Amino acid sequence: MRISARADYAVRAALELVSSGDEAPLKAEAIAAAQDIPHKFLEGILNDMRRGGLVMSRRGGNGGYRLARAADSITIADVIRAVDGPLVSVRGVRPPELSYTGPAESLLPLWIALRANVRQILELVTLADVASAGLPEGVSALAADPEAWTNP
Repeated sequence: MRISARADYAVRAALELVSSGDEAPLKAEAIAAAQDIPHKFLEGILNDMRRGGLVMSRRGGNGGYRLARAADSITIADVIRAVDGPLVSVRGVRPPELSYTGPAESLLPLWIALRANVRQILELVTLADVASAGLPEGVSALAADPEAWTNP
């Protein structure tokens, strides 16, 4: 699985919005500067997040972006789906829409299991969890395994 730059930037931008709390909306320029994200690229990401119902925007001098819902109700999966679409796809196709024959036939359940595991983590972790450095216990346990940090 690969996390795209769009997805990484979207999550980081959302976390900047969490950190601003209920203060004035944040301008895209401020988010971009704080997270070292190309401003024009971020504008497109924020628009996707707005269309996905994750952020609200307001124009004008006091304008900017803020979360549309509470941080504890927005999962990392929600953010990734808003900017990248499905969490797991094979050649751009969702696993249930695939079919294989012969010795490759057992690939389909493998891709489905992979998708289930990705969902299990990304649908469990909220923006509030990440912002507070309070990842759920199961996620923390996976990350604490030294083997998780090595590249085979």
